[in-house]
Amino acid sequence: MSKQIISTDKAPKAIGPYSAAVKVGAFVYTAGQIGIDPATGEVVSGGIEAETRQALTNLKHVLEAAGASLNDVVKTTVFLRDINDFARMNAVYAEFFTEQPPARSAIQAAALPKGVAVEIEAVAILEE
Repeated sequence: MSKQIISTDKAPKAIGPYSAAVKVGAFVYTAGQIGIDPATGEVVSGGIEAETRQALTNLKHVLEAAGASLNDVVKTTVFLRDINDFARMNAVYAEFFTEQPPARSAIQAAALPKGVAVEIEAVAILEE
Protein backbone atom coordinates (compact mmCIF):
# COMPACT_ATOMS: atom_id res chain seq x y z
CA MET A 1 0.00 0.00 0.00
CA SER A 2 1.47 3.36 -0.97
CA LYS A 3 1.25 6.65 0.82
CA GLN A 4 0.15 9.93 -0.71
CA ILE A 5 1.49 13.21 0.67
CA ILE A 6 -1.23 15.84 1.07
CA SER A 7 -0.72 19.61 0.95
CA THR A 8 -2.86 22.65 0.28
CA ASP A 9 -2.41 26.41 -0.06
CA LYS A 10 -5.53 26.85 2.09
CA ALA A 11 -3.63 25.82 5.24
CA PRO A 12 -0.31 27.04 6.62
CA LYS A 13 2.88 25.63 5.18
CA ALA A 14 4.70 23.11 7.36
CA ILE A 15 7.14 24.76 9.75
CA GLY A 16 9.41 21.71 9.78
CA PRO A 17 10.21 18.49 7.94
CA TYR A 18 6.71 17.02 7.89
CA SER A 19 3.63 16.81 5.67
CA ALA A 20 0.25 18.44 6.34
CA ALA A 21 -1.29 14.98 5.96
CA VAL A 22 -0.57 11.53 4.64
CA LYS A 23 -3.19 9.36 2.97
CA VAL A 24 -2.70 5.61 3.15
CA GLY A 25 -5.49 3.51 1.71
CA ALA A 26 -8.73 4.78 3.21
CA PHE A 27 -6.99 6.54 6.11
CA VAL A 28 -5.91 10.18 6.33
CA TYR A 29 -3.49 11.13 9.10
CA THR A 30 -3.04 14.86 9.64
CA ALA A 31 -0.25 16.77 11.26
CA GLY A 32 -1.25 19.00 14.12
CA GLN A 33 -2.84 22.24 12.99
CA ILE A 34 -2.42 25.46 14.93
CA GLY A 35 -4.14 28.83 14.71
CA ILE A 36 -2.00 30.29 11.94
CA ASP A 37 -3.71 32.33 9.24
CA PRO A 38 -2.38 30.82 5.98
CA ALA A 39 -2.62 34.20 4.25
CA THR A 40 -0.31 35.97 6.70
CA GLY A 41 1.64 33.15 8.31
CA GLU A 42 0.87 34.70 11.68
CA VAL A 43 -0.95 33.30 14.71
CA VAL A 44 -4.48 34.74 14.84
CA SER A 45 -5.31 37.07 17.70
CA GLY A 46 -8.27 36.60 19.99
CA GLY A 47 -7.14 33.92 22.41
CA ILE A 48 -7.98 30.25 22.65
CA GLU A 49 -11.34 30.57 20.88
CA ALA A 50 -9.88 32.28 17.80
CA GLU A 51 -6.91 29.90 17.70
CA THR A 52 -9.18 26.85 17.98
CA ARG A 53 -11.44 28.14 15.21
CA GLN A 54 -8.46 28.76 12.91
CA ALA A 55 -6.81 25.43 13.75
CA LEU A 56 -10.03 23.57 12.91
CA THR A 57 -10.52 25.59 9.73
CA ASN A 58 -6.96 24.69 8.70
CA LEU A 59 -7.66 21.05 9.57
CA LYS A 60 -10.82 21.14 7.44
CA HIS A 61 -8.85 22.42 4.43
CA VAL A 62 -6.15 19.76 4.84
CA LEU A 63 -8.80 17.05 5.00
CA GLU A 64 -10.54 18.45 1.91
CA ALA A 65 -7.24 18.33 0.02
CA ALA A 66 -7.16 14.60 0.83
CA GLY A 67 -10.75 14.09 -0.36
CA ALA A 68 -12.13 13.93 3.18
CA SER A 69 -14.17 16.18 5.46
CA LEU A 70 -14.63 16.77 9.16
CA ASN A 71 -17.48 14.23 9.00
CA ASP A 72 -14.90 11.56 8.12
CA VAL A 73 -12.80 12.19 11.23
CA VAL A 74 -12.74 9.24 13.63
CA LYS A 75 -10.17 10.52 16.16
CA THR A 76 -8.66 13.83 17.19
CA THR A 77 -5.98 14.76 19.64
CA VAL A 78 -6.08 18.25 21.15
CA PHE A 79 -2.93 19.66 22.73
CA LEU A 80 -3.52 22.60 25.06
CA ARG A 81 -0.94 24.96 26.50
CA ASP A 82 -3.22 25.28 29.55
CA ILE A 83 -5.79 22.60 30.38
CA ASN A 84 -7.83 25.34 32.07
CA ASP A 85 -8.69 26.52 28.52
CA PHE A 86 -10.47 23.21 27.83
CA ALA A 87 -14.04 24.50 28.23
CA ARG A 88 -13.48 27.47 25.91
CA MET A 89 -11.72 25.29 23.32
CA ASN A 90 -14.49 22.70 23.64
CA ALA A 91 -17.22 25.26 22.92
CA VAL A 92 -15.61 26.14 19.58
CA TYR A 93 -14.77 22.50 18.83
CA ALA A 94 -18.48 21.65 19.23
CA GLU A 95 -19.32 24.12 16.42
CA PHE A 96 -17.22 22.04 13.99
CA PHE A 97 -18.26 18.55 15.13
CA THR A 98 -22.02 18.90 15.58
CA GLU A 99 -23.18 15.32 14.99
CA GLN A 100 -21.47 12.03 15.74
CA PRO A 101 -18.26 13.67 16.96
CA PRO A 102 -15.04 11.68 16.72
CA ALA A 103 -13.22 10.08 19.63
CA ARG A 104 -10.93 12.65 21.22
CA SER A 105 -8.05 12.99 23.62
CA ALA A 106 -7.09 16.33 25.12
CA ILE A 107 -3.87 16.90 26.98
CA GLN A 108 -1.86 19.78 28.36
CA ALA A 109 1.50 20.15 26.62
CA ALA A 110 4.51 21.86 28.14
CA ALA A 111 4.94 23.97 25.01
CA LEU A 112 3.46 24.19 21.50
CA PRO A 113 4.90 25.57 18.24
CA LYS A 114 5.06 29.37 18.02
CA GLY A 115 3.75 29.60 21.60
CA VAL A 116 0.16 28.87 20.51
CA ALA A 117 -2.61 27.91 22.92
CA VAL A 118 -3.89 24.87 20.98
CA GLU A 119 -2.87 22.30 18.38
CA ILE A 120 -5.25 19.72 16.88
CA GLU A 121 -4.49 16.60 14.82
CA ALA A 122 -6.89 14.09 13.31
CA VAL A 123 -7.33 10.69 11.75
CA ALA A 124 -10.04 10.33 9.13
CA ILE A 125 -11.31 7.33 7.22
CA LEU A 126 -12.78 7.54 3.72
CA GLU A 127 -15.54 5.38 2.35
CA GLU A 128 -14.11 2.61 0.24
